[in-house]
Amino acid sequence: MRLGLDYGGTKIEGIVLGPDGGERARARVPTPRFDYEGGLKAIRGLLERLEGEAGGRIERVGIGVPGSVDRATGHVSKGNSTWLHGRDLRGDLTRVLDRPVKIANDANCFALSEAVDGAGAGAEVVFGVILGTGVGGGIVVHGRLVEGVNAIAGEWGHIPLPAPLDDERPGPLCSCGIAGHVEAWLAGPGLAADYARRRGPAAGEAPKAQDVIDRVATGDPVAEETLRRYEERLGRALAVIVNVLDPDVIVLGGGLSNVSRLYETVPPLIRPHVFGDRFNTRLVPNVHGDSSGVRGAAWL
Repeated sequence: MRLGLDYGGTKIEGIVLGPDGGERARARVPTPRFDYEGGLKAIRGLLERLEGEAGGRIERVGIGVPGSVDRATGHVSKGNSTWLHGRDLRGDLTRVLDRPVKIANDANCFALSEAVDGAGAGAEVVFGVILGTGVGGGIVVHGRLVEGVNAIAGEWGHIPLPAPLDDERPGPLCSCGIAGHVEAWLAGPGLAADYARRRGPAAGEAPKAQDVIDRVATGDPVAEETLRRYEERLGRALAVIVNVLDPDVIVLGGGLSNVSRLYETVPPLIRPHVFGDRFNTRLVPNVHGDSSGVRGAAWL
């Protein structure tokens, strides 16, 4: 059996998969925030609990974390769980759990999950996209995760928005400190901020991305215009992925992946920016939802 762990900022979730890929057990515990040693103990307790529920020894452990994971050292950096930064999480968990541990970025785990037995199953090249409070991505080729020599493969959120319009320069400040990145435009807070800028003082309390989506459904014209701009920017940003990677399928995850119209409106907005005569890449919603990250960690 294999254990997948999702080390989030508020919870640590674990899932046990059997040899057939079927779920044997699942549990979550609160994340001991800013307590590195407490996190190790919480994971050890979670493993012991899940072994008891699954009825056997877990031989393989994978964990997904926010941020970048150095392939040589296993050290975590740049994620929002700052107490993990610079720590040898892989080595420490290997010691505490007394078994091998693999570690990867949480967006990579999402992509692997959807490529193995989700929306991208059977495809040669899968690009998994996270559209949530941040923007991330992961690449899977022939069922294998591509991490890259710098362990940043798939980080399309931290490239400049392609072909920016005059009113998109220099663009909003990204979480990494650079203006105009894809994440600054396409993450949930970016969508909400774009709506607030257009709405002006009448917007009242700062909206969240879901508020904007809900207002689209009620016929709010500013919300509709905001979502159309979002779709057009998403089309430009994904066209870069198509031109560089040429994936069979792009799978969307994160809260904004639940906006069903994206799968109809965005592909025609990708096409004008794609080199060549063909555009056969499919844009699809994920299959495993919130479970994708933890399932992908199990497949590491």
